[in-house]
Amino acid sequence: MKKVLTILLMLSLFSGVSFSATKVKEEKKEKKSFFTKKENKSDIKKERDSLRLVVKELQAQLDSIYSSEYISISDTLTEGDTINPGFMELFGEEGDFLDTVAISTDSLLSMWYNKRELSIYEFQPEDIDSIPLTSNIPDSVYIQRLQKMNSFIALPYNQSIRNHIIYYTEKMPEKMETILGLSNYYLPIFEEILDSYGLPLELKAMAIIESALNATAVSRANAKGMWQFMYSTAKRYDLHINSYVDERFDPIASAHAAAKYLRDSYLIFGDWALAIASYNCGAGNVNKAIRRSGGEKDFWGIYRYLPRETRGYVPSFIAALYTLNYYKEHNLCPKQVPMPPHVDTLKVNKMLHFEQIMHYTGISKEELKSFNPQYLHDIIPGTEKEYILRLPYQYTAKFIDNEEDIYKYKDSVYFNPGALKKIQTGTSADATRIVHKVKKGETLSHIANKYRVSVNNIKRWNNCGTNIRIGQRLVIYTNNKGPEKTSSSSSTAKPKTTTSGNYIYYTVRKGDTLWDIAKMFPGVTMNDIMQLNGLTRKSKIHPGTKLKIKKAN
Repeated sequence: MKKVLTILLMLSLFSGVSFSATKVKEEKKEKKSFFTKKENKSDIKKERDSLRLVVKELQAQLDSIYSSEYISISDTLTEGDTINPGFMELFGEEGDFLDTVAISTDSLLSMWYNKRELSIYEFQPEDIDSIPLTSNIPDSVYIQRLQKMNSFIALPYNQSIRNHIIYYTEKMPEKMETILGLSNYYLPIFEEILDSYGLPLELKAMAIIESALNATAVSRANAKGMWQFMYSTAKRYDLHINSYVDERFDPIASAHAAAKYLRDSYLIFGDWALAIASYNCGAGNVNKAIRRSGGEKDFWGIYRYLPRETRGYVPSFIAALYTLNYYKEHNLCPKQVPMPPHVDTLKVNKMLHFEQIMHYTGISKEELKSFNPQYLHDIIPGTEKEYILRLPYQYTAKFIDNEEDIYKYKDSVYFNPGALKKIQTGTSADATRIVHKVKKGETLSHIANKYRVSVNNIKRWNNCGTNIRIGQRLVIYTNNKGPEKTSSSSSTAKPKTTTSGNYIYYTVRKGDTLWDIAKMFPGVTMNDIMQLNGLTRKSKIHPGTKLKIKKAN
Protein backbone atom coordinates (compact mmCIF):
# COMPACT_ATOMS: atom_id res chain seq x y z
CA MET A 1 0.00 0.00 0.00
CA LYS A 2 2.81 2.41 0.90
CA LYS A 3 4.51 1.81 -2.43
CA VAL A 4 1.30 2.39 -4.40
CA LEU A 5 0.53 5.60 -2.52
CA THR A 6 4.11 6.83 -2.99
CA ILE A 7 3.98 6.18 -6.75
CA LEU A 8 0.65 8.01 -7.08
CA LEU A 9 1.93 11.01 -5.15
CA MET A 10 5.16 11.19 -7.14
CA LEU A 11 3.23 10.95 -10.43
CA SER A 12 1.02 13.79 -9.27
CA LEU A 13 4.05 15.87 -8.33
CA PHE A 14 5.97 15.34 -11.53
CA SER A 15 2.94 15.83 -13.75
CA GLY A 16 2.39 19.23 -12.13
CA VAL A 17 6.01 20.19 -12.58
CA SER A 18 6.00 18.96 -16.17
CA PHE A 19 2.89 21.00 -16.97
CA SER A 20 4.47 24.08 -15.46
CA ALA A 21 7.72 23.56 -17.34
CA THR A 22 5.81 23.20 -20.63
CA LYS A 23 3.85 26.37 -19.96
CA VAL A 24 7.01 28.37 -19.19
CA LYS A 25 8.68 27.01 -22.33
CA GLU A 26 5.74 28.10 -24.50
CA GLU A 27 5.76 31.59 -23.00
CA LYS A 28 9.52 31.88 -23.66
CA LYS A 29 8.91 31.11 -27.34
CA GLU A 30 6.28 33.81 -27.56
CA LYS A 31 8.42 36.49 -25.92
CA LYS A 32 12.21 36.52 -26.16
CA SER A 33 12.50 39.28 -23.60
CA PHE A 34 10.64 37.23 -21.01
CA PHE A 35 12.71 38.11 -17.93
CA THR A 36 13.00 41.79 -18.71
CA LYS A 37 9.29 42.58 -18.45
CA LYS A 38 7.83 43.13 -15.01
CA GLU A 39 4.46 41.61 -15.81
CA ASN A 40 6.07 38.37 -16.99
CA LYS A 41 8.41 38.25 -13.99
CA SER A 42 5.38 38.62 -11.76
CA ASP A 43 3.60 35.78 -13.55
CA ILE A 44 6.59 33.51 -13.14
CA LYS A 45 6.84 34.30 -9.43
CA LYS A 46 3.16 33.49 -8.93
CA GLU A 47 3.57 30.25 -10.89
CA ARG A 48 6.64 29.33 -8.84
CA ASP A 49 4.95 30.07 -5.53
CA SER A 50 1.91 28.04 -6.54
CA LEU A 51 4.07 25.06 -7.46
CA ARG A 52 5.95 25.34 -4.20
CA LEU A 53 2.69 25.06 -2.27
CA VAL A 54 1.76 21.93 -4.21
CA VAL A 55 5.18 20.41 -3.64
CA LYS A 56 5.02 21.28 0.06
CA GLU A 57 1.65 19.56 0.46
CA LEU A 58 2.80 16.45 -1.38
CA GLN A 59 6.02 16.42 0.61
CA ALA A 60 4.06 16.47 3.85
CA GLN A 61 2.08 13.44 2.69
CA LEU A 62 5.27 11.61 1.73
CA ASP A 63 6.81 12.46 5.09
CA SER A 64 3.86 10.92 6.86
CA ILE A 65 4.42 7.70 4.91
CA TYR A 66 8.02 7.40 6.08
CA SER A 67 7.44 8.75 9.59
CA SER A 68 7.51 5.28 11.09
CA GLU A 69 10.90 4.45 9.58
CA TYR A 70 14.23 5.47 11.03
CA ILE A 71 17.88 4.58 10.96
CA SER A 72 19.21 3.21 14.21
CA ILE A 73 22.43 4.76 15.48
CA SER A 74 23.69 1.36 16.60
CA ASP A 75 23.30 0.05 13.05
CA THR A 76 25.73 2.65 11.71
CA LEU A 77 28.61 2.03 14.11
CA THR A 78 31.27 -0.62 13.89
CA GLU A 79 32.89 -2.33 16.83
CA GLY A 80 35.38 -0.12 18.61
CA ASP A 81 33.97 3.18 17.38
CA THR A 82 33.52 5.82 20.07
CA ILE A 83 31.44 8.96 19.72
CA ASN A 84 31.68 12.11 21.79
CA PRO A 85 28.71 12.02 24.23
CA GLY A 86 27.99 15.63 23.30
CA PHE A 87 27.52 14.60 19.68
CA MET A 88 25.02 11.94 20.72
CA GLU A 89 23.04 14.60 22.57
CA LEU A 90 22.91 16.69 19.39
CA PHE A 91 21.96 13.64 17.32
CA GLY A 92 19.16 12.48 19.59
CA GLU A 93 18.24 9.10 20.98
CA GLU A 94 17.28 6.24 18.67
CA GLY A 95 13.84 6.89 17.25
CA ASP A 96 13.80 10.42 18.66
CA PHE A 97 15.38 12.72 16.10
CA LEU A 98 16.04 16.29 17.01
CA ASP A 99 15.13 19.07 14.63
CA THR A 100 17.64 21.40 16.23
CA VAL A 101 20.39 22.96 14.16
CA ALA A 102 23.66 21.87 15.72
CA ILE A 103 25.72 24.43 13.92
CA SER A 104 23.75 27.18 12.21
CA THR A 105 25.79 29.13 9.68
CA ASP A 106 25.62 31.82 7.10
CA SER A 107 27.55 30.59 4.11
CA LEU A 108 30.00 32.71 2.20
CA LEU A 109 27.63 32.67 -0.73
CA SER A 110 24.72 33.92 1.37
CA MET A 111 26.82 36.77 2.73
CA TRP A 112 27.73 37.76 -0.81
CA TYR A 113 24.09 37.84 -1.83
CA ASN A 114 23.16 39.98 1.14
CA LYS A 115 25.81 42.59 0.42
CA ARG A 116 25.22 43.06 -3.30
CA GLU A 117 22.31 43.81 -5.61
CA LEU A 118 22.28 41.37 -8.46
CA SER A 119 22.06 42.77 -11.96
CA ILE A 120 20.52 39.58 -13.34
CA TYR A 121 16.99 38.34 -12.67
CA GLU A 122 15.49 39.11 -9.31
CA PHE A 123 15.48 35.91 -7.25
CA GLN A 124 16.09 34.76 -3.70
CA PRO A 125 19.47 33.29 -2.54
CA GLU A 126 17.92 29.86 -2.15
CA ASP A 127 17.00 29.89 -5.85
CA ILE A 128 20.62 29.83 -7.02
CA ASP A 129 20.25 26.25 -8.25
CA SER A 130 17.11 26.94 -10.25
CA ILE A 131 18.62 29.43 -12.72
CA PRO A 132 21.66 28.25 -14.74
CA LEU A 133 24.56 30.67 -14.68
CA THR A 134 26.64 31.21 -17.75
CA SER A 135 30.39 30.80 -18.17
CA ASN A 136 32.76 30.47 -21.11
CA ILE A 137 34.20 27.33 -19.55
CA PRO A 138 32.49 24.14 -20.83
CA ASP A 139 31.27 21.40 -18.49
CA SER A 140 33.92 19.00 -19.74
CA VAL A 141 36.69 21.25 -18.39
CA TYR A 142 35.10 21.47 -14.92
CA ILE A 143 34.62 17.69 -14.84
CA GLN A 144 38.21 17.02 -15.91
CA ARG A 145 39.60 19.41 -13.31
CA LEU A 146 37.53 17.91 -10.49
CA GLN A 147 38.73 14.43 -11.47
CA LYS A 148 42.36 15.59 -11.53
CA MET A 149 42.10 16.80 -7.93
CA ASN A 150 42.16 13.15 -6.81
CA SER A 151 40.30 14.03 -3.62
CA PHE A 152 39.66 11.54 -0.83
CA ILE A 153 36.16 13.08 -0.67
CA ALA A 154 33.96 12.39 -3.70
CA LEU A 155 33.63 15.44 -5.98
CA PRO A 156 30.68 14.92 -8.34
CA TYR A 157 29.56 17.44 -10.94
CA ASN A 158 26.09 18.79 -11.68
CA GLN A 159 24.31 22.08 -12.36
CA SER A 160 24.25 23.08 -8.70
CA ILE A 161 27.98 22.57 -8.31
CA ARG A 162 28.61 24.40 -11.59
CA ASN A 163 26.62 27.42 -10.37
CA HIS A 164 28.59 27.60 -7.13
CA ILE A 165 31.92 27.29 -8.93
CA ILE A 166 30.95 30.18 -11.23
CA TYR A 167 30.09 32.38 -8.25
CA TYR A 168 33.31 31.66 -6.44
CA THR A 169 35.57 32.08 -9.44
CA GLU A 170 33.82 34.70 -11.59
CA LYS A 171 31.24 36.68 -9.59
CA MET A 172 33.26 37.64 -6.51
CA PRO A 173 36.93 37.88 -7.61
CA GLU A 174 38.06 40.54 -5.10
CA LYS A 175 36.64 38.71 -2.10
CA MET A 176 38.09 35.41 -3.25
CA GLU A 177 41.53 36.95 -3.77
CA THR A 178 41.47 38.16 -0.15
CA ILE A 179 40.36 34.72 1.03
CA LEU A 180 43.11 33.07 -1.02
CA GLY A 181 45.65 35.37 0.65
CA LEU A 182 44.41 34.36 4.11
CA SER A 183 44.40 30.71 3.01
CA ASN A 184 48.18 30.77 2.65
CA TYR A 185 48.41 31.40 6.39
CA TYR A 186 45.49 29.47 7.91
CA LEU A 187 45.00 26.39 5.72
CA PRO A 188 48.41 24.77 6.42
CA ILE A 189 47.54 25.03 10.13
CA PHE A 190 44.16 23.40 9.54
CA GLU A 191 45.72 20.66 7.42
CA GLU A 192 48.03 19.75 10.30
CA ILE A 193 45.10 19.62 12.74
CA LEU A 194 42.94 17.50 10.40
CA ASP A 195 45.84 15.13 9.81
CA SER A 196 46.28 14.64 13.57
CA TYR A 197 42.71 13.25 13.69
CA GLY A 198 43.17 11.11 10.59
CA LEU A 199 40.70 13.20 8.57
CA PRO A 200 40.83 14.18 4.88
CA LEU A 201 42.83 17.37 4.43
CA GLU A 202 40.23 18.63 1.93
CA LEU A 203 37.96 19.48 4.90
CA LYS A 204 40.06 22.63 5.37
CA ALA A 205 37.85 24.29 2.72
CA MET A 206 34.95 24.26 5.18
CA ALA A 207 36.48 27.21 7.03
CA ILE A 208 36.11 29.23 3.83
CA ILE A 209 32.39 28.59 3.39
CA GLU A 210 31.76 29.02 7.11
CA SER A 211 33.33 32.43 7.66
CA ALA A 212 35.44 33.49 4.66
CA LEU A 213 38.36 32.90 7.09
CA ASN A 214 37.17 35.69 9.38
CA ALA A 215 38.14 34.73 12.94
CA THR A 216 35.66 37.16 14.51
CA ALA A 217 32.65 36.31 12.30
CA VAL A 218 29.24 36.22 14.01
CA SER A 219 26.17 34.91 12.17
CA ARG A 220 22.56 36.03 12.54
CA ALA A 221 21.97 32.86 14.57
CA ASN A 222 24.86 33.85 16.92
CA ALA A 223 27.25 31.20 15.61
CA LYS A 224 30.75 32.55 16.20
CA GLY A 225 34.29 32.30 14.94
CA MET A 226 36.05 30.99 11.88
CA TRP A 227 34.35 27.59 12.28
CA GLN A 228 30.95 29.07 13.28
CA PHE A 229 30.08 27.20 16.46
CA MET A 230 26.85 27.71 18.36
CA TYR A 231 27.24 28.02 22.12
CA SER A 232 25.83 24.59 23.04
CA THR A 233 27.89 22.73 20.45
CA ALA A 234 31.05 24.62 21.44
CA LYS A 235 30.60 23.62 25.09
CA ARG A 236 30.05 19.98 24.15
CA TYR A 237 33.34 20.03 22.30
CA ASP A 238 35.27 21.61 25.18
CA LEU A 239 35.65 25.13 23.87
CA HIS A 240 36.07 27.44 26.85
CA ILE A 241 33.56 30.32 27.08
CA ASN A 242 33.20 32.84 29.93
CA SER A 243 33.08 36.60 30.50
CA TYR A 244 36.70 37.01 29.41
CA VAL A 245 37.26 34.24 26.89
CA ASP A 246 35.39 32.77 23.93
CA GLU A 247 37.48 30.06 22.28
CA ARG A 248 35.09 29.94 19.34
CA PHE A 249 37.08 32.96 18.12
CA ASP A 250 40.36 31.03 18.43
CA PRO A 251 40.94 29.59 14.93
CA ILE A 252 43.17 26.79 16.21
CA ALA A 253 41.09 25.71 19.23
CA SER A 254 37.87 25.83 17.18
CA ALA A 255 39.54 23.88 14.34
CA HIS A 256 40.25 21.07 16.81
CA ALA A 257 36.60 21.13 17.88
CA ALA A 258 35.44 21.11 14.23
CA ALA A 259 37.70 18.13 13.50
CA LYS A 260 36.22 16.21 16.44
CA TYR A 261 32.68 16.99 15.29
CA LEU A 262 33.39 15.87 11.71
CA ARG A 263 35.08 12.69 12.96
CA ASP A 264 32.03 11.85 15.09
CA SER A 265 29.66 12.65 12.22
CA TYR A 266 31.57 10.41 9.79
CA LEU A 267 31.46 7.52 12.27
CA ILE A 268 27.67 7.86 12.28
CA PHE A 269 26.99 8.32 8.57
CA GLY A 270 30.01 6.68 6.90
CA ASP A 271 29.95 9.30 4.14
CA TRP A 272 31.90 12.55 3.99
CA ALA A 273 29.26 14.52 2.09
CA LEU A 274 26.71 13.65 4.79
CA ALA A 275 29.20 14.51 7.53
CA ILE A 276 29.77 17.91 5.89
CA ALA A 277 26.00 18.46 5.57
CA SER A 278 25.63 17.54 9.25
CA TYR A 279 28.05 20.32 10.16
CA ASN A 280 25.64 22.81 8.62
CA CYS A 281 22.21 21.59 9.69
CA GLY A 282 22.90 19.12 12.51
CA ALA A 283 23.11 15.34 12.59
CA GLY A 284 19.46 15.03 13.58
CA ASN A 285 18.29 16.81 10.43
CA VAL A 286 20.52 14.67 8.21
CA ASN A 287 19.21 11.51 9.79
CA LYS A 288 15.64 12.72 9.38
CA ALA A 289 16.33 13.34 5.67
CA ILE A 290 17.68 9.78 5.39
CA ARG A 291 14.54 8.48 7.02
CA ARG A 292 12.24 10.51 4.74
CA SER A 293 14.09 9.37 1.63
CA GLY A 294 13.42 5.75 2.50
CA GLY A 295 16.92 5.00 3.76
CA GLU A 296 19.19 6.67 1.18
CA LYS A 297 22.76 7.12 2.47
CA ASP A 298 23.93 9.55 -0.22
CA PHE A 299 23.82 13.36 -0.10
CA TRP A 300 22.18 13.66 -3.51
CA GLY A 301 19.75 10.90 -2.60
CA ILE A 302 18.47 12.92 0.38
CA TYR A 303 19.05 16.34 -1.23
CA ARG A 304 15.41 17.44 -1.47
CA TYR A 305 14.67 16.39 2.12
CA LEU A 306 17.42 18.59 3.61
CA PRO A 307 16.98 22.19 4.84
CA ARG A 308 17.27 24.66 1.96
CA GLU A 309 20.58 26.16 3.11
CA THR A 310 22.15 22.71 3.50
CA ARG A 311 21.33 21.80 -0.10
CA GLY A 312 23.77 24.48 -1.20
CA TYR A 313 26.33 23.73 1.51
CA VAL A 314 28.03 20.69 -0.05
CA PRO A 315 28.09 22.31 -3.53
CA SER A 316 29.67 25.38 -1.88
CA PHE A 317 32.29 23.14 -0.27
CA ILE A 318 33.15 21.54 -3.61
CA ALA A 319 33.28 24.98 -5.26
CA ALA A 320 35.62 26.32 -2.56
CA LEU A 321 37.90 23.29 -2.90
CA TYR A 322 37.90 23.68 -6.69
CA THR A 323 38.84 27.37 -6.36
CA LEU A 324 41.75 26.58 -4.02
CA ASN A 325 43.18 24.30 -6.69
CA TYR A 326 42.39 26.21 -9.89
CA TYR A 327 42.38 29.91 -8.98
CA LYS A 328 45.26 30.56 -11.41
CA GLU A 329 43.22 29.21 -14.32
CA HIS A 330 40.57 31.83 -13.45
CA ASN A 331 43.11 34.66 -13.25
CA LEU A 332 42.68 35.08 -9.52
CA CYS A 333 45.70 36.41 -7.65
CA PRO A 334 45.90 35.91 -3.86
CA LYS A 335 46.21 39.24 -2.06
CA GLN A 336 49.22 39.68 0.15
CA VAL A 337 48.06 39.48 3.78
CA PRO A 338 50.44 40.83 6.48
CA MET A 339 50.65 37.59 8.48
CA PRO A 340 54.06 36.66 9.94
CA PRO A 341 55.78 33.47 8.81
CA HIS A 342 56.21 32.27 12.39
CA VAL A 343 54.13 32.74 15.55
CA ASP A 344 55.26 31.55 18.98
CA THR A 345 52.87 30.09 21.55
CA LEU A 346 53.40 31.10 25.18
CA LYS A 347 51.60 29.90 28.32
CA VAL A 348 50.01 32.42 30.69
CA ASN A 349 49.06 31.47 34.27
CA LYS A 350 48.40 34.96 35.70
CA MET A 351 46.07 37.84 34.94
CA LEU A 352 47.54 39.66 31.97
CA HIS A 353 46.29 42.77 30.16
CA PHE A 354 47.09 43.51 26.50
CA GLU A 355 48.29 46.99 27.53
CA GLN A 356 50.98 45.38 29.71
CA ILE A 357 52.23 43.31 26.77
CA MET A 358 52.18 46.28 24.42
CA HIS A 359 54.17 48.48 26.82
CA TYR A 360 57.16 46.12 26.97
CA THR A 361 57.17 44.46 23.55
CA GLY A 362 56.07 47.29 21.25
CA ILE A 363 53.46 45.15 19.50
CA SER A 364 50.35 47.01 18.33
CA LYS A 365 46.94 46.22 19.78
CA GLU A 366 45.68 45.37 16.29
CA GLU A 367 48.37 42.70 15.88
CA LEU A 368 47.83 41.37 19.39
CA LYS A 369 44.08 41.05 18.83
CA SER A 370 44.48 39.43 15.41
CA PHE A 371 46.54 36.57 16.89
CA ASN A 372 44.49 36.29 20.09
CA PRO A 373 40.86 37.03 19.08
CA GLN A 374 39.45 34.74 21.79
CA TYR A 375 40.11 37.30 24.56
CA LEU A 376 37.03 39.50 24.67
CA HIS A 377 38.21 42.41 26.85
CA ASP A 378 41.97 42.52 26.21
CA ILE A 379 42.54 40.43 29.33
CA ILE A 380 43.96 36.91 29.64
CA PRO A 381 42.43 35.49 32.89
CA GLY A 382 45.38 33.24 33.70
CA THR A 383 44.38 32.65 37.34
CA GLU A 384 41.43 30.51 36.27
CA LYS A 385 43.52 28.10 34.19
CA GLU A 386 46.56 28.16 31.93
CA TYR A 387 45.84 30.08 28.75
CA ILE A 388 47.66 30.54 25.46
CA LEU A 389 49.25 33.77 24.22
CA ARG A 390 50.35 33.88 20.58
CA LEU A 391 53.00 36.39 19.53
CA PRO A 392 54.84 36.93 16.24
CA TYR A 393 58.37 35.64 16.71
CA GLN A 394 59.98 39.12 16.68
CA TYR A 395 58.19 40.00 19.95
CA THR A 396 58.72 36.72 21.79
CA ALA A 397 62.18 37.44 23.19
CA LYS A 398 61.10 40.81 24.63
CA PHE A 399 58.17 39.16 26.38
CA ILE A 400 60.28 36.36 27.89
CA ASP A 401 63.05 38.76 29.00
CA ASN A 402 60.59 41.10 30.73
CA GLU A 403 57.91 38.64 31.83
CA GLU A 404 57.95 39.43 35.57
CA ASP A 405 57.90 43.19 34.98
CA ILE A 406 55.09 42.81 32.44
CA TYR A 407 52.83 41.12 34.99
CA LYS A 408 53.52 43.84 37.59
CA TYR A 409 53.07 46.83 35.27
CA LYS A 410 50.00 48.82 36.47
CA ASP A 411 48.39 45.60 37.76
CA SER A 412 46.55 47.56 40.47
CA VAL A 413 44.98 49.74 37.75
CA TYR A 414 43.97 46.99 35.31
CA PHE A 415 42.84 44.38 37.85
CA ASN A 416 41.23 46.24 40.75
CA PRO A 417 37.71 44.96 41.62
CA GLY A 418 35.97 48.02 40.20
CA ALA A 419 37.74 47.76 36.83
CA LEU A 420 37.05 44.03 36.53
CA LYS A 421 33.37 44.43 37.38
CA LYS A 422 33.02 47.17 34.79
CA ILE A 423 34.51 44.88 32.17
CA GLN A 424 32.28 41.95 33.12
CA THR A 425 29.04 43.91 33.26
CA GLY A 426 29.60 46.76 30.83
CA THR A 427 28.37 49.11 33.57
CA SER A 428 29.85 51.02 36.48
CA ALA A 429 31.38 49.26 39.47
CA ASP A 430 28.30 49.90 41.65
CA ALA A 431 25.88 48.18 39.22
CA THR A 432 23.29 45.86 40.78
CA ARG A 433 23.00 42.23 39.66
CA ILE A 434 19.40 41.16 38.95
CA VAL A 435 18.09 37.74 37.90
CA HIS A 436 15.02 38.08 35.66
CA LYS A 437 12.75 35.10 34.97
CA VAL A 438 11.27 35.30 31.47
CA LYS A 439 7.48 35.46 31.37
CA LYS A 440 5.07 34.58 28.58
CA GLY A 441 5.04 37.18 25.81
CA GLU A 442 8.32 38.83 26.85
CA THR A 443 11.10 39.55 24.39
CA LEU A 444 14.63 40.80 24.92
CA SER A 445 13.50 44.25 23.80
CA HIS A 446 10.76 44.32 26.43
CA ILE A 447 13.15 43.18 29.16
CA ALA A 448 15.83 45.67 28.08
CA ASN A 449 13.32 48.53 28.21
CA LYS A 450 12.10 47.36 31.59
CA TYR A 451 15.53 47.56 33.19
CA ARG A 452 16.84 50.39 30.98
CA VAL A 453 19.73 48.39 29.56
CA SER A 454 20.66 47.39 26.01
CA VAL A 455 19.62 44.18 24.26
CA ASN A 456 23.25 43.54 23.28
CA ASN A 457 24.34 43.69 26.92
CA ILE A 458 21.69 41.15 27.93
CA LYS A 459 22.93 38.86 25.16
CA ARG A 460 26.54 39.29 26.33
CA TRP A 461 25.79 38.79 30.03
CA ASN A 462 23.91 35.58 29.31
CA ASN A 463 25.75 34.38 26.21
CA CYS A 464 22.48 33.96 24.38
CA GLY A 465 20.89 34.87 21.08
CA THR A 466 17.69 36.77 20.35
CA ASN A 467 15.39 33.83 21.07
CA ILE A 468 14.54 33.25 24.72
CA ARG A 469 12.15 30.79 26.37
CA ILE A 470 9.52 31.10 29.10
CA GLY A 471 11.05 30.41 32.49
CA GLN A 472 14.59 31.19 31.37
CA ARG A 473 16.62 33.13 33.96
CA LEU A 474 18.56 36.12 32.65
CA VAL A 475 21.29 37.93 34.57
CA ILE A 476 21.02 41.72 34.26
CA TYR A 477 23.34 44.43 35.58
CA THR A 478 21.77 47.81 36.07
CA ASN A 479 22.44 51.07 37.88
CA ASN A 480 18.72 51.42 38.47
CA LYS A 481 17.08 50.02 41.55
CA GLY A 482 14.46 48.07 39.63
CA PRO A 483 12.31 47.91 36.51
CA GLU A 484 11.26 51.10 34.83
CA LYS A 485 8.03 52.32 36.42
CA THR A 486 5.00 53.05 34.30
CA SER A 487 1.67 54.71 34.99
CA SER A 488 -0.12 51.38 34.71
CA SER A 489 0.17 48.32 36.91
CA SER A 490 1.99 46.57 34.08
CA SER A 491 5.78 46.63 34.04
CA THR A 492 5.81 47.57 30.36
CA ALA A 493 4.13 50.50 28.65
CA LYS A 494 1.07 49.72 26.58
CA PRO A 495 1.83 49.98 22.86
CA LYS A 496 0.34 53.01 21.10
CA THR A 497 -1.96 52.06 18.24
CA THR A 498 -4.71 53.61 16.14
CA THR A 499 -7.22 51.88 13.87
CA SER A 500 -8.48 52.89 10.45
CA GLY A 501 -10.52 50.57 8.26
CA ASN A 502 -8.81 47.20 7.88
CA TYR A 503 -5.51 48.42 9.27
CA ILE A 504 -3.86 49.11 12.61
CA TYR A 505 -1.23 51.84 12.87
CA TYR A 506 1.46 51.02 15.43
CA THR A 507 3.85 53.68 16.81
CA VAL A 508 7.38 52.29 17.17
CA ARG A 509 8.89 52.45 20.65
CA LYS A 510 12.56 52.49 21.67
CA GLY A 511 14.06 49.00 21.47
CA ASP A 512 11.33 47.63 19.18
CA THR A 513 12.24 45.25 16.36
CA LEU A 514 10.05 44.07 13.50
CA TRP A 515 10.09 40.60 15.02
CA ASP A 516 8.88 41.97 18.39
CA ILE A 517 6.12 44.01 16.75
CA ALA A 518 4.90 41.06 14.65
CA LYS A 519 4.52 38.98 17.82
CA MET A 520 2.13 41.58 19.28
CA PHE A 521 -0.43 40.99 16.54
CA PRO A 522 -1.89 37.47 16.05
CA GLY A 523 -1.51 36.13 12.53
CA VAL A 524 0.98 38.85 11.51
CA THR A 525 4.51 38.04 10.35
CA MET A 526 7.61 40.16 9.84
CA ASN A 527 7.22 39.76 6.09
CA ASP A 528 3.66 41.09 6.29
CA ILE A 529 4.85 44.26 8.04
CA MET A 530 7.78 44.74 5.66
CA GLN A 531 5.59 44.32 2.58
CA LEU A 532 2.92 46.77 3.79
CA ASN A 533 5.48 49.42 4.77
CA GLY A 534 8.04 49.03 1.99
CA LEU A 535 10.75 47.74 4.31
CA THR A 536 13.54 45.17 3.96
CA ARG A 537 15.39 43.11 6.54
CA LYS A 538 18.13 45.76 6.53
CA SER A 539 15.71 48.63 7.13
CA LYS A 540 16.02 50.48 10.43
CA ILE A 541 12.92 51.55 12.32
CA HIS A 542 13.03 54.53 14.66
CA PRO A 543 10.96 55.47 17.72
CA GLY A 544 7.89 57.44 16.67
CA THR A 545 7.60 55.80 13.25
CA LYS A 546 4.08 54.59 12.42
CA LEU A 547 3.80 51.15 10.87
CA LYS A 548 0.77 49.91 8.96
CA ILE A 549 -0.46 46.47 10.07
CA LYS A 550 -3.37 44.53 8.58
CA LYS A 551 -6.07 43.43 11.01
CA ALA A 552 -6.41 39.71 11.62
CA ASN A 553 -9.46 38.13 9.99
